[in-house]
Amino acid sequence: MVKQRGIELGFDLIGIAPAQQPLTYRYYEQWLSLKFHGEMGYMERRREERKDVRNLLPDAKAVIVGAVNYFVPNEHLPETPEPRGKVARYAWGTDYHEVLLRKLEALLDYLRALLGDWVKGKAYVDTGPILERDFAVQAGLGWFGKNTCLINPKLGSYLLLGELIVNVPLAADPPFVRSHCGKCVRCIEACPTGALVAPHQLDAKRCISYLTIELKGSIPRELRPLIGTWVFGCDICQEVCPWNRKAKPTKEEAFKPRPWASLELIRLLELSEDEFRELFRHSPLKRAKRWGLIRNACVALGNLREVRAVPLLVQLLHNDPNPIVREHAAWALGKIATEEAIRELRKALEAESNETVRQEILLSLNEVR
Repeated sequence: MVKQRGIELGFDLIGIAPAQQPLTYRYYEQWLSLKFHGEMGYMERRREERKDVRNLLPDAKAVIVGAVNYFVPNEHLPETPEPRGKVARYAWGTDYHEVLLRKLEALLDYLRALLGDWVKGKAYVDTGPILERDFAVQAGLGWFGKNTCLINPKLGSYLLLGELIVNVPLAADPPFVRSHCGKCVRCIEACPTGALVAPHQLDAKRCISYLTIELKGSIPRELRPLIGTWVFGCDICQEVCPWNRKAKPTKEEAFKPRPWASLELIRLLELSEDEFRELFRHSPLKRAKRWGLIRNACVALGNLREVRAVPLLVQLLHNDPNPIVREHAAWALGKIATEEAIRELRKALEAESNETVRQEILLSLNEVR
């Protein structure tokens, strides 16, 4: 009855795992010890809580795991002659945290209506200290792909997960015990930055999703050309996965493309703080913050050698209060390397007081001589 109600609420997959220590916890600790989490300090801060979901709900008996397919075909994006920044599919629609959390809370309300007010539960959508893919495997929803994504044999890997930890002794589903990746390494070979250092092992510090979202500083110079035109997240390892060849479009209206699914790169450079907050109010892209999206747009426009962006890049170089934005604007101008771009880089070098930005300007000028 619980699983049926979950499907009625809009989950494409739903399963039940026992409330216990996640089986992959030691691999998570190894991943941390290798420093693959980069600046994601939250991955380490609550590591003890991740050891067992009963640390989150002491009398927990079961973990209900729901998955929603978010795949939308590329042709559903609006066409435009303007250069666009790529956004990961999961962020094309309304913020998935909001969407899945409502479904999980409705499921908890159903359990309470069915069994009584003694039912307790905690819902998590990608924000709490829970190894959610581990519980998804234990709930029978799929296996760990070599790209570290959960893969379901019918739906592929374009899945968003949510968990409801409850004190109700629900019967657990059989775990998914077999990997179906075989000898395939397409995801590993396709990753432009080499973030997949081995099957099932991701060095987040090199991942385009990390670089464009989680990284709060400068994108390493050697990785900027490899990012292409991604401005928020990345789908490459999923796009090449054979299990996604027959991916079915999502039934969830909230995940259909919104205006932020395809962003004009030059327009991004002009965004004010107020415009940013208004445009991305219900979007996952708000996590990147205005300066982060502009930083990413500078890299994308530099990779495109987009001459039309020079006047706006010059404005950012001279006037933006954030030195990270000025640094990446300088890099982009160095890649575009028109006479105006080079002239403005030289002018900025005389006025710039931030040493990191000055070094970027010098490097960019040296590369075009």
